[in-house]
Amino acid sequence: MLILLAIILGIAWVMGFTVFHVASGAIHLLVVLAIVSVVLHFVRGRGSSSV
Repeated sequence: MLILLAIILGIAWVMGFTVFHVASGAIHLLVVLAIVSVVLHFVRGRGSSSV
């Protein structure tokens, strides 16, 4: 019974660790995309809003 509990907790730990890193990577990717968008907005200026 205890070995089953240990296996379940181990699997849950690995899954939580993996999901945390994937979510963290996605958040960093969204931040980079937001920064690029803001920089492009200021570089292009007000006149070119034809997108």
